[in-house]
Amino acid sequence: MRMNRILAKSALVGALGGLLFGFDTAVIAGSTHSLTNTFRLTPFWLGVTVSIALWGTAIGALSSGELGERLGGRGALRVMAALYLISALGCAFAWNWYVLLVFRFIGGLGIGGSSVLGPVYISEMAPAKWRGRLVGMFQVMVVTGILLAYFSNFCVGLFHLGNLEWHWQLGIPALPALVFLILLYGIPRSSRWLVTQNRIEEAREVLQLIGTPDTEAELAEIVRSVHLDRSQRREPIFQAKYAFPIFLAMATGIFNQLAGINAILYYLNSIFASAGFSQMSSSGQAVIIGLTNLIATLFAMTIIDKVGRKKLLLIGAAGMVFCLAGVGWLFQTGSESALLLWLLVGYILFFAISQGAVVWVYISEIFPNKVRAKGQSLGASANWITNALIAWFFPLVAAWSHAIPFYGFAAMMVLQFVLVLWLWPETKGKTLEQIQAHFRID
Repeated sequence: MRMNRILAKSALVGALGGLLFGFDTAVIAGSTHSLTNTFRLTPFWLGVTVSIALWGTAIGALSSGELGERLGGRGALRVMAALYLISALGCAFAWNWYVLLVFRFIGGLGIGGSSVLGPVYISEMAPAKWRGRLVGMFQVMVVTGILLAYFSNFCVGLFHLGNLEWHWQLGIPALPALVFLILLYGIPRSSRWLVTQNRIEEAREVLQLIGTPDTEAELAEIVRSVHLDRSQRREPIFQAKYAFPIFLAMATGIFNQLAGINAILYYLNSIFASAGFSQMSSSGQAVIIGLTNLIATLFAMTIIDKVGRKKLLLIGAAGMVFCLAGVGWLFQTGSESALLLWLLVGYILFFAISQGAVVWVYISEIFPNKVRAKGQSLGASANWITNALIAWFFPLVAAWSHAIPFYGFAAMMVLQFVLVLWLWPETKGKTLEQIQAHFRID
């Protein structure tokens, strides 16, 4: 099957949810200074301001599955696009801190929902031959969105708007959100969802539209798959035989955040400012970090199936220990701050080729089909809740000592290295059935 225009457009539009995910997640980095001045925030309340979106994200990720089943991926993504748009406009015109919190929470719901719904919509539309690459577009869009957020913050900073700066920085995501919402009205529903609604003829039309070579055979396969899913949905995940995969999924999700990645991305401008960089210089350094993240993510996608999940986690953990400890040492000793950029560039490289590339792939592989969705939900929930807690308390700890958070993240990577070396099985090159046999799950 060749890639046709409708299939490519559908996958690209679905992946745009990832761009907004990255943009809305990282754009706060440039506004922490303005928000602190405007609302006279203590480090604790700055943490609340940043993390409130992440609590919305956790709720959005947990609740989006049911919404997707009811409305379909396309319909549910429209709701997420509307949430993005409402959040950005609300933040742009927020007249007090409480209103800002409400609209950031709404944006978090959109982020959480699209983090689940975007990949699901793409995977349901894509044929098996193209599925890995097309779903991978979502992660590429996430890091592209992070880069665009940092670049947008840099451009806004050029106008020297003072305390109005944060209104513009948090409002600009309204533009891509509006484009995303409009484009969602030009793509089809997924054939798989249409089959779940017994709209068989419409499902057949969609398969023909995306250029499926043997429409009837593909449709029959989807019908069989849907019936199987319905028969397996009652399987509970909290059973003794799933204990080890549950541990691996939740630990992988938690360590992904204990690496410090999102705390660093959210507070990147503040980290550079603490090392003596000016606000504009901090924004420029953030763009370099975002570009490094994008390039390293693209590279990671080409090697994950060759090198293996476990080996990448070990390489990444070792590299991040060195870089994080180095950042902590710089802050502790007040040494040459010019090294900070290069240590953080190294950190982002090691994270992107390990944690960033592996986390969602690994979690999706270690559960059997009948509880895979529930297992992914557990791993994702552990990830987002840890993310919210770290984002909340990072500025509070950093106000006491800029070095301690980085030493703490480095220590967590030492712990992860030991546990992965000892406990994590390699899944590279194994079928899902072989992985299931390794865990002795019948």
